[in-house]
Amino acid sequence: MFKKLYLMAILGASVACHATPGEPIKVAGSRNLEPDEQQAIVCKEVTEMITNYNYKKIKLNDSISTVIFNKYIKALDDNRNYLLASDLKDFDQYKTQLDDDLKNGDLSHVFYIFNVYQKRYNERIKYSLEQLGKNYDFTQHDEFVFNRENQPWVSSVSELNKFWDKRVKYDLLNLNLATPDLAKNKETLKERYQNLINQSAKLNNQDVFQLFMDSFTESIDPHTNYFNPSNAAQFNIEMSKSLEGIGASLQSVNDYVTIKTIVKGGPADRSKLLTIDDRIVGVAQGKNGEFKDIIGWRLDNAITLIRGAKGTIVRLKILPKGKTVTTPKIIELVREKIVLEDQLASKEIRTYNQNGKTLKIGIIDVPGFYLDYKAYQAGDKNYRSISRDVKLIIDSLKAAKVDGIVIDLRQDGGGSLPEAIQLTGLFIKTGPVVQVRDVRNKIEQDDDDDPSIAWDGPMAVLVDRFSASASEIFAGAIQDYGRGLIIGTQTYGKGTVQSAIDLDKVIGNSFSKLLASVKGKAVSTNATDSPQSYGQINLTIAKFYRISGSSTQHKGVIPDIQFPSAIPLDKYGEDTEASALPFDMIPRSNYTVYGSFTSVIPQLKTLHDTRMQSNVSYKNLIEDIADYKKKDAEKTVTLNEADLKKERDTDDAKSLAHDNARRAALGLKPLVKGEARTKDKDADFLKIEAGQILSDYIDIKK
Repeated sequence: MFKKLYLMAILGASVACHATPGEPIKVAGSRNLEPDEQQAIVCKEVTEMITNYNYKKIKLNDSISTVIFNKYIKALDDNRNYLLASDLKDFDQYKTQLDDDLKNGDLSHVFYIFNVYQKRYNERIKYSLEQLGKNYDFTQHDEFVFNRENQPWVSSVSELNKFWDKRVKYDLLNLNLATPDLAKNKETLKERYQNLINQSAKLNNQDVFQLFMDSFTESIDPHTNYFNPSNAAQFNIEMSKSLEGIGASLQSVNDYVTIKTIVKGGPADRSKLLTIDDRIVGVAQGKNGEFKDIIGWRLDNAITLIRGAKGTIVRLKILPKGKTVTTPKIIELVREKIVLEDQLASKEIRTYNQNGKTLKIGIIDVPGFYLDYKAYQAGDKNYRSISRDVKLIIDSLKAAKVDGIVIDLRQDGGGSLPEAIQLTGLFIKTGPVVQVRDVRNKIEQDDDDDPSIAWDGPMAVLVDRFSASASEIFAGAIQDYGRGLIIGTQTYGKGTVQSAIDLDKVIGNSFSKLLASVKGKAVSTNATDSPQSYGQINLTIAKFYRISGSSTQHKGVIPDIQFPSAIPLDKYGEDTEASALPFDMIPRSNYTVYGSFTSVIPQLKTLHDTRMQSNVSYKNLIEDIADYKKKDAEKTVTLNEADLKKERDTDDAKSLAHDNARRAALGLKPLVKGEARTKDKDADFLKIEAGQILSDYIDIKK
């Protein structure tokens, strides 16, 4: 079904390749970033695809234009720190114009708004730098209004100066509380502000285009998204948990592209020529390619040069760690496929004493519903996917003779729909897993047809507010079949399906040649050059439903046994998104349940509640949730050093007391003030409690 819709979108969109961009509007004192021809075409194509093939079937008009406008302004200046009321009055002329601009591929107004914003941003940071020469009195009892989200736009530069005077004072006060050395702290702040200006200078038209397209697509629905080429590459890395490159993670440090981690077994590791904190100052493609100096480059641009197809050569100029004046050494590496092992499914086994009997519970962390689709398409028999990895883990847990399994889906935002079906199939014999209604209102049912079962024993699924999409399909199916207990907090509530559409295939190579001829440039045939790319659109094409007929949209999956949520439910979730599709229902599928937990859930809740009454970590969590709500409601902070120090000391003392109460319950020695907190696998008491609840169930049903 998805292939048909994908082709329909491709065929429908590929007929038009003409945009009518307007003349750039210059902004004095700005860098005057401008859209290019490619972005104009992409804008028009994406607009046509969304208006014609998005599940929501929304036509662009002045009302939607206003929503897009407001979202764009909020994305630029959500706290109203930079723009003036006069700027907003000027921008109002475009409020109902953006729908027409999108249809025409005209980005001139969008870039004008951004250039005004960037001018104001740079003015504010430069003003902040100028204030560092002042003397500050931290004994005064004044306040800084740090949350201006719902405040009126500032009407004058002098009024905005007053706000930034206090902002600089607050930044300096924060540093002074940590290290009471005012002169040193002013230098630190000077470097911070200068770095902000430097980063602003590195923004390019792709950043502006991405920001506006986000505002556009999210105004239609929260999960239709455009990704520029760099973001599209990162999205596909996240989906496959693999990339092609040298096997090192990079970070920008003082304008140097710096090596921060090296992947074990990758090209960088095996070469023995690179170490942590080495700096890459130049990159060349192939054995004879010319070096490009990348000092001061944006990190994403540098990464694009360093990554490349498996089997290709990249040469790097390296400035070794700690060396400042030296001739860079040149190394040559052959790029390889790098699997991000630390982001794949993993396991642990925990033991529980249940009425004198020891039970072993296997806990499988499922970080995402990943699938290396490129390897799968290529026929690679060893392609990685979440269902394949979990199957191997289950086999190892069975060999360890575990009594039950917990699938941990917390923070799992979803991924591949087919993988959600495959993963469900590991725990049921055969039957429907999910229903899908497409743009034509046609309902199709996706089944698990494989009669084999990887695990038929007791199981539970642990979820939280950020368990979404494919996670909700899996959890919902397990709950509907009565196959396992659902434990945790209400899930996100994303019940829509997206198709990832490669715009290179939509717009086509012929337009690349046309665009090159317009620019007066030849199309590159050099294999080491970056290919022309138009990015990717993830288009909402369908809505999925549980086999019970209920949608997860808005409501998510409600656990059988609920935990308090550390994630604010009123701030995060599909039901907080203004453009989200509504909840609805369709007829249920024909399926046979495996069992029911209805009779045992009250007893399990009682046992859980009894334990939580004396659980120190649970009490701390309840207090932390209350503290968060209180602090979240605050809009101001004191600029009196003694008062702020007292507040911080109280917070630190409470945090230390929480840690030590938990450590005492675990038989660990207490920490002293200032002592580093080490990562402790037993700190995740909700995961431990999920295993305990499953152990209770096993004991009750024995």
